[in-house]
Amino acid sequence: MIRELVPAIRSTLTLALYTGIAFPLLIFGLGQALFPHQANGSLIEQGGRIVGSELLAQSFTKPQYFHPRPSAAGSGYAGEASGGTNFGPTSKKLILGDQSFAGIKQLADSYRAENGLSAGVKVPVDAVTRSSSGLDPHISPTNAYLQAARVATARHLPEATVTELIRQYTEGRDLGLFGEPRINVLKLNLALDSRSKQSDQ
Repeated sequence: MIRELVPAIRSTLTLALYTGIAFPLLIFGLGQALFPHQANGSLIEQGGRIVGSELLAQSFTKPQYFHPRPSAAGSGYAGEASGGTNFGPTSKKLILGDQSFAGIKQLADSYRAENGLSAGVKVPVDAVTRSSSGLDPHISPTNAYLQAARVATARHLPEATVTELIRQYTEGRDLGLFGEPRINVLKLNLALDSRSKQSDQ
């Protein structure tokens, strides 16, 4: 029995050493050497302090900022409670909402009022639906352009300046094929803050 037990223990320890220590350390080292920014959370720094991550949405509610898409993650944009609504596309609650939940119709009305849009203006889908994670950091260019007038007015900037920033921060499809054009809300808002400071000087 000992003759069978010793090889089994040796195999278990060897496997644990390779898969539990050596392999994770190798991957960690490669990540830090080849992709340090991504391996450390794609963090964004400004003025020597971390202001967020490129990968996670934040709640922006002031009129001088572009607003992200709605979130169902906890109380909103909570990383520890990432998740969507789990309502199907034909769900009455998803479309109409109720006292405890803002539906698509309520969100669309609120979006139009917030951005000074008439009742007939079509609202982009990402402005009135929550992402499956609740943490999507991007909005569509259409969504951003519809918010531009509000942001420009609140910041006392020409609307052309704001729309030019939108154009600059629009990311294309991955490899020119996958996904849709999108804008990282945090990066755009930080660029706006920088532009506003330049205008005040």
